[in-house]
Amino acid sequence: MLNPDDPSFRDFKTSIRAIFFDLDGTLIDTDDAALEALAGRLERWRWVFPGDDPRPLLRRAILAAEGPVNTLISLLDMVGLDDNLLSASDRLRRVRGSRAEGRFSAVPGVLEMIRALYRSYRLGIVTTRSRADALAFVRQFGLEALFELAATREDTERLKPHPEPIWHAASALGLAPQQCVMVGDTVVDIVSAKSAGCFAVGVLCGFGERDELLEAGADLVLETASQLHAWF
Repeated sequence: MLNPDDPSFRDFKTSIRAIFFDLDGTLIDTDDAALEALAGRLERWRWVFPGDDPRPLLRRAILAAEGPVNTLISLLDMVGLDDNLLSASDRLRRVRGSRAEGRFSAVPGVLEMIRALYRSYRLGIVTTRSRADALAFVRQFGLEALFELAATREDTERLKPHPEPIWHAASALGLAPQQCVMVGDTVVDIVSAKSAGCFAVGVLCGFGERDELLEAGADLVLETASQLHAWF
């Protein structure tokens, strides 16, 4: 797609009823902060990394781990062993200051984008975060009336990249996946969206890179999620 005024895209938009968002790296500006924190811990060994910069390798490692980690959590959930693992992870992140309620940092421009899209679309969150985290984000920025649902890790047995979270969200709104758009920053988000049968928008304000998002099947790649209202 070349621009939002392409006739084929304008025709396609008429079938869309809902837009779903990932949180980290899409609406919440946390991924790069986490990456910088990890890179800081490796500062004394930066000479062992190509170009004396550990960040490219760390980015690749985090991206590569996301899908398998989500799959592991899904398997543990099936046998009822996921609660302790996830609660321990949440406690650790809160101790480190990255998950405390009321301390989220929104990606620049996304709050205005959400308010603009709300006039025309039903909005939802599809995330592997907990329901408590999703609700804390919504409450912090006064978005309770704008988001109709939050599909979190407590709602489905399988997590992204499996399509089940998106199927769950679409079904909750009484819609077919083909009537929905999924917006996310990683290959995991795109694979989940395409497997579910919905339109996939990749954004570059998180971990993902253009080529890998397109290779995963993204229908559209934007520099940041805040640009979405120019298209929809």
